[in-house]
Amino acid sequence: MRDLTAVEIQETFYRPVSVERAAKWRALAPPEFQFAVKASQFITHEATSPTYRRSGRVIPAGERSAYGHFQDSAPVREGGEATRAVAEALGAQVIVFQTPASFGPTDANRTALFRFFESIRADAIKAIELRGGWATHLVARICEEIGLVHAVDPFDKEPATYGLAYFRLHGSPPGPSMYRYTYTDADLHRLKTICDEYDDSYVMFDNLSMHSDALRFQRILATSTGEPGPVHE
Repeated sequence: MRDLTAVEIQETFYRPVSVERAAKWRALAPPEFQFAVKASQFITHEATSPTYRRSGRVIPAGERSAYGHFQDSAPVREGGEATRAVAEALGAQVIVFQTPASFGPTDANRTALFRFFESIRADAIKAIELRGGWATHLVARICEEIGLVHAVDPFDKEPATYGLAYFRLHGSPPGPSMYRYTYTDADLHRLKTICDEYDDSYVMFDNLSMHSDALRFQRILATSTGEPGPVHE
């Protein structure tokens, strides 16, 4: 928090975080510091996902089908309420929903998306990283009708929405090394050029060298504008 201007909280994806703990994070941060929250996997991912190993929860086999894919179910509603509560405690600017590759572009999944986002009550901007082979024109239509920002890795694809960009950098742009990849200066200058195409942008690094890469990118922004941008480790 001392070096950066924004952070995306990942822990909220794996397990619910208490409001009290989130409030402490907010109190420790400077007033202008910005938080983004990754939405609970209870909302997005099926209970068979390996990410549930970090959930701290043993889910009986008979209850697993109720988790994930934006279903109208008790676990999804629990995840939505936990995400909303921690976002409010943090004063989070953005809530990020990352879908698994298994959440494909079916009519049922589209219906589930609309139903879920009609029900969630949160003031933060809602960004969605739709994986699973969704065509750009479908993503654009869904984001426009629901009011979402399309989150992408800018080295992989262009977002289907305009104005505000929410970039999540997962590593090699793109390539087999993925999270082990350290961004070069040329990569970061290219990233700045991409960001310049938008009214405003969040740049969230999600690789092993995230902190040092974010600081290097922030220095590039400061050199060109005199002001650091919202980047994250």
